[in-house]
Amino acid sequence: MIAIFYRLNGNLIVSQSETELSRLKMDDVLWIDILSPSGDEKHTVDEFLGVEIQSRAKAEEIESSSRFSETDKAIFANTNFLMPGPEDYSMEAVSFTFVGGCLATLRDVPLRSFTELQRRIVAMPQQFRNGYSVFASIMDQRVDLDADMIELMTKEISQYSKRINQQEDINEDFLLDINQLQENTMLVRENIVDKQRLISNLMKSDKYPQELQARFAVILQDITSLINHANFGFERLEYLQDTVVGLINLDQNKIMKIFTLVSVLLMPPTLVASFYGMNVPLPFMDKWWAWMALLGLMLLTVAAVLFIFRKKKML
Repeated sequence: MIAIFYRLNGNLIVSQSETELSRLKMDDVLWIDILSPSGDEKHTVDEFLGVEIQSRAKAEEIESSSRFSETDKAIFANTNFLMPGPEDYSMEAVSFTFVGGCLATLRDVPLRSFTELQRRIVAMPQQFRNGYSVFASIMDQRVDLDADMIELMTKEISQYSKRINQQEDINEDFLLDINQLQENTMLVRENIVDKQRLISNLMKSDKYPQELQARFAVILQDITSLINHANFGFERLEYLQDTVVGLINLDQNKIMKIFTLVSVLLMPPTLVASFYGMNVPLPFMDKWWAWMALLGLMLLTVAAVLFIFRKKKML
């Protein structure tokens, strides 16, 4: 699927046919958005731009040279867009290619920021002078979505904190949930840092229009703020994780303490019973009240052990 945004006689026109490019000039085209393209669609766009748009495999590479590169004719930039799921997040690669004032984007999945921007361009075309302004709007909306995700994760962290304070369901599953939230937080932070690096590299290019300097500077400030929030959220999760581990250890220690106390309490009576259970003549064995005396002695030893434990504040 392809969407071509171009100007004709001062009016913005949107076309979904790659054959439309054959009668357009580069200066007329504002944005070419390619979604899961066929081979013919991608080949047509490559011929129109005069450069080859990077493939998905190239976009997913982590080397700095693959994330951002520049030639005499074009700028190639790749980044990942975070897709929230029911349990975890996934990364989707997006390629940006700048040729003159035209922007070409290549992606494999629908993205909310792209859909909203397409509607905005149709409604207010005068706000978009070239492909760089389109890219700035994409980054701006993407940062807003990242901010929403961080806000949702902050609320989840607060809920986990309340559950810990109320000691609700503090178990291994609870600890695994916190670990999953940590993974999501790291993914969000990694995604935001990738945007920061991309915009910083673009601002160093000679092809970058200086009139967008202030706008990109504001986006970078927002990204820095989001990174700080993500770092703080991750630190809170580490604290919650340590707290949960500590509570689980305390519960286990209480159980071990009970078993130890029961074992110690039974040791003196067991010693007395073992002593008088020997098959040899012992004092008072011929008395009718001997069994009551032995039972009393056992109870006395148990009381003595309890007294010593309480005096030592071990209970």
